[in-house]
Amino acid sequence: MDDALILEFKVRDEEDEETLKETVASALCQIKEKQYAAQLIARGIPLERIRCYGFAFEGKKVLIGN
Repeated sequence: MDDALILEFKVRDEEDEETLKETVASALCQIKEKQYAAQLIARGIPLERIRCYGFAFEGKKVLIGN
């Protein structure tokens, strides 16, 4: 069985986040809070096969976390 990917992209909000690392954390938190994996699990994809990545942008800078 193939892996499934969940990607969340965010632009750093200077008022709410001091660093790109905080923006990545916010993206990953959103994936969990909104239960994006639920549809994939319902299709029979096991949770351990679902990979989640948060992308944080600030101009030309990008940070990716999982």
